[in-house]
Amino acid sequence: MSSQTEHHNDVSSGPDTPLMKTEQAPATVAEHPFADPGLPEHQPRRQDIDERAAKRSEHMVTLLFLASILATVGFIVAYALIPVDEIVHIWPFGRVSGLNFALGLTLGTALVCVGAGAVHWARTLMSDAEVPEERHEVGAPAEVKEHVLAEFQAGVRESGIGLGRRKLMRNSMLGAVGLVPLAGVVLLRDLGPAPGDKLFHTAWSDGVRIINENTGEPLRPEDITVGSLVQAAPATIDKHDEDYHAQIAKAAVMLVRIEPEDIKDPQSAEWGHEGILCYSKICTHIGCPATLYEQQTHHALCPCHQSTFDLADGARVLFGPAGHPLPQLRIGKDDEGFLVALGDFEQPPGPSFWERG
Repeated sequence: MSSQTEHHNDVSSGPDTPLMKTEQAPATVAEHPFADPGLPEHQPRRQDIDERAAKRSEHMVTLLFLASILATVGFIVAYALIPVDEIVHIWPFGRVSGLNFALGLTLGTALVCVGAGAVHWARTLMSDAEVPEERHEVGAPAEVKEHVLAEFQAGVRESGIGLGRRKLMRNSMLGAVGLVPLAGVVLLRDLGPAPGDKLFHTAWSDGVRIINENTGEPLRPEDITVGSLVQAAPATIDKHDEDYHAQIAKAAVMLVRIEPEDIKDPQSAEWGHEGILCYSKICTHIGCPATLYEQQTHHALCPCHQSTFDLADGARVLFGPAGHPLPQLRIGKDDEGFLVALGDFEQPPGPSFWERG
């Protein structure tokens, strides 16, 4: 009776009776859970097994480079011969600038052909070997460097860049790559004509009256009081002239009157008239008007970058990035008592430039 009861207790289970555990075999872990799948089987290109296909690719690359050369030459010819104001009708664009259309078409063709030729060369004729290599430290040992150099030299030989095979294709590439930059060089012409000696000469000359830039009236010595600054211009230019802004950019001046005993530079005093000094108001840094005047110190300040000039001492630079003093204009008085220039500036006004002495 007891044995039956015990057997019954062993096999029975209830909601609170845990299930019997079964023994399981330990899980196996792979040594390389992310094994290197390796490279797929290499499929040779048609050009690698068919010399005629390789020749066709060579001819195609050569034609692309030659097309780039012709397009670059066309760019230069179009730039030189097509008038800037010529308007043509081109379907489907309608009426467009003939010059802009020709330049865009030829330059775009030149660049596309160079790129297409280089890509076609690389994909069909350069070495197609696939060589996996483990990563290594940046500082490679000597034998690795020798191996890399040997591989590079072999690649040069196989690509046809060397002096051996495919000389025509190589030469056409060199010609195309060499000519394409000429398109940019030609565009330098649009920077404008060379200035020549225009920067050395202004509208000032002997006998030209000095007028108030605001009122347009000629100035007399009594119009300039001690401690004042008057902005002036030559009477020979008019605000309605087509080239007025180009002229005033070089000829704008300022007049100051300083007590003669306060003028430190003898030449500056000699070039003035009764203590009235005339300087270019164009800052010698980047051309801003240096007309902020401090009458106690006789300093003129440029508001752009704070270049400071001592007008009592030949307008020498006291502070700031300006490279040289403001040029002074020699002045005097004509028979009618008006202030006049006695010549042009000895030095070109404004910022420095290559030809300046």
